[in-house]
Amino acid sequence: MKNKGKAVKWLLIAVSVIFFLIMLVLPLFEVIYRALKDGWEAYSQAITAKNTLSALKVTLIAAAIALIVNTFFGLVAAWLITKFNFRGKNVLATLIDIPFSISPVIAGLAYIMTFGRTGWATPLIEKINDALGTDLSLVFSVPGVVLATIFVTFPFISREIIPILNAQGRDEEEAAALMGASGVTIFRRITFPHIKWGMLYGVILCAARAFGEFGAVYAVSKARGKTFTLPLEIDALYMAGSADSITQAFAVSSLLVGIAVVVLILKNIVEYHGKRKGGA
Repeated sequence: MKNKGKAVKWLLIAVSVIFFLIMLVLPLFEVIYRALKDGWEAYSQAITAKNTLSALKVTLIAAAIALIVNTFFGLVAAWLITKFNFRGKNVLATLIDIPFSISPVIAGLAYIMTFGRTGWATPLIEKINDALGTDLSLVFSVPGVVLATIFVTFPFISREIIPILNAQGRDEEEAAALMGASGVTIFRRITFPHIKWGMLYGVILCAARAFGEFGAVYAVSKARGKTFTLPLEIDALYMAGSADSITQAFAVSSLLVGIAVVVLILKNIVEYHGKRKGGA
């Protein structure tokens, strides 16, 4: 019976390893191989091309702003849901999960219908532009890409913090408040030490989704070399169909692979520290 159990264990391990090799590892190696197939010089030219650098810039801008906005509002939403009782609390908790439940393309189309030329918010945007002398546009522009990225990545941070705050409870914070501690002091000395690793883990997940988002960004993006992100630039290069453009697409894809590896390393570091802290 014991030998049979070992055989089953090693069979499951072998099946798992083969599955991960075929479905995850080999495709990534194929990307790297195809990216470097024409030599380092061709690879260097592909990743330093004008459109590639523009796409990288837009991707970094959108990801950075999404991280800042979602960290702040995700923390606020998590704090509100776990520390206060009010009408509509369950509705707010449900609304946070909307980006998980609808297609990103639908989210992009919703932004177009809201902020596009025929959208209900267009007159308001035009009044703001007239008053400030600006030419602000929230679709087919970098701000539109940023908004779409914020939408699809919003739940990640709050959903990592909420379970931690629920497990923490309110006793320590209420005791500190009774002893005269200010809200800032309570957050800094009691709440934040509990949630810092969970929040950082959520930030990493948010960044990973922001770098790889395609559907919502595709709907609100317009001009290659101006509003395209890295996933859109890869799609444009691959759909061009020529041998050179396909190789360039794999070269640009390798940038996202590199970012994914860095994010994975950071994720494992955060998980390690979070588990060690939890164990302590």
